[in-house]
Amino acid sequence: MFASLEKSSQRHRSGISFSSTIETFLDPAVAVATLFLVALTYGERPDAPYVIVALIVFSLTFPGALFLHERFRRMLRKTVINWLIVAAILVVFGRASGYISVFPEEVIQAWLLATPIALIGMHSLARWVVPNILSMEGYTRTAIIAGCNETGLRLAQNFAENRFIGVRFMGYFDDRARERLEGIGDAPLLGGLEQLADFVKHHHVDHIYLALPMASQPRILKVLDNIKDTTASVFFAPDIFVTDLIQGQVDHVGGMPVVAVCETPFIGISGMIKRMSDVILATLILILISPVMLFVAIGVKRSSPGPVIFKQRRYGLDGKEIVVYKFRSMSSCDDGAVVKQASKNDQRITPFGAFIRRTSLDELPQFINVLQGRMSIVGPRPHAVAHNETYRKLIKGYMVRHKVKPGITGWAQVSGYRGETETVEKMEKRIEYDLEYLRNWSLSMDLWIIVKTVVLVFRDRHAY
Repeated sequence: MFASLEKSSQRHRSGISFSSTIETFLDPAVAVATLFLVALTYGERPDAPYVIVALIVFSLTFPGALFLHERFRRMLRKTVINWLIVAAILVVFGRASGYISVFPEEVIQAWLLATPIALIGMHSLARWVVPNILSMEGYTRTAIIAGCNETGLRLAQNFAENRFIGVRFMGYFDDRARERLEGIGDAPLLGGLEQLADFVKHHHVDHIYLALPMASQPRILKVLDNIKDTTASVFFAPDIFVTDLIQGQVDHVGGMPVVAVCETPFIGISGMIKRMSDVILATLILILISPVMLFVAIGVKRSSPGPVIFKQRRYGLDGKEIVVYKFRSMSSCDDGAVVKQASKNDQRITPFGAFIRRTSLDELPQFINVLQGRMSIVGPRPHAVAHNETYRKLIKGYMVRHKVKPGITGWAQVSGYRGETETVEKMEKRIEYDLEYLRNWSLSMDLWIIVKTVVLVFRDRHAY
């Protein structure tokens, strides 16, 4: 059944082929068109060298992404970061091969600057054009939902909030009376499940969404049997998806379909990309900051007696204990069954320690942990083992954050949850952002978090 679900979702995506086509070709087309327009503006002939660059750019940006369901700021960020990655690849390989010297420098500079502006403009236009075209007759698909429950209500809400989906929701089918249905509001209740097939035949329904509980398999099979005499596409939305999925996906085990409810985002090629980016960035950063680390080490040694490096046990990938390095910023080194979080005006913090904590210089040795494979540059911040044991009993889903390696910085830290978490509510918000990172990870998201971290170092006052 889940294999059928996967194939049906592919047919559903092809049902809104207009937006899929725009999404696939917009970025490559804009980048290539901007290249030729800039070349013509500077009096260049778009001959063979430009065609070769155009082909490379097309391959690097294909397929594109519209981010129609994203907030405008997030679309803006992802568009710019994606182009910066492409631009960096082109410039590095262009200089390494010497091919970049074929083109006038002002043409390259103008193109690299004009393309993200053009991309943002076309993405903004598409966010207005695509939903309006999809709402026109011929593109819109009519849909009904079998089952007025939490899953069905969420589906209907998504239809209403996401115009680019191109689906017009007609109503529910459920065997219960309207007064027994919570949350249905003014939405049409079109009848019971026995009447569904007949309604589909006479009202040209394009999509049927089965939101019935998985426990009611006989009812599901009966509905499927009744609608075989229709041309409607059928989609199964099992109630397992009501839970908070982490990298939920359909997979196969020896040909048997299974659904991943909680999985790490770093499997296969994604894991290789994550590790390669960590090693490359950590190596470059350690080379650049080695004089700073020497200065901090001397400052720690002269400020108070004790070791320069503070080693503390933390939970790493899959909840296994790791040892994390920091420059010592306190007069004591707690790593036992009880670890008190640093607080404002904490008497244990040395004067020099306060400086390196405020500027995050105390975290610099953790780039060595990254090269060791214990940590990542970006990921959920590691907490002391004692804190983990406390909060895992208080916060639902707390340990899920350990499905990935802990990071030197993270989505929670750049979103305002850096420093002391003196209440359970603050820790819950931090965990909420950590899980959001697991659900939405991308290389561009990592780069954006790194950029925001650098900015926060100079103006954040949550750390002490």
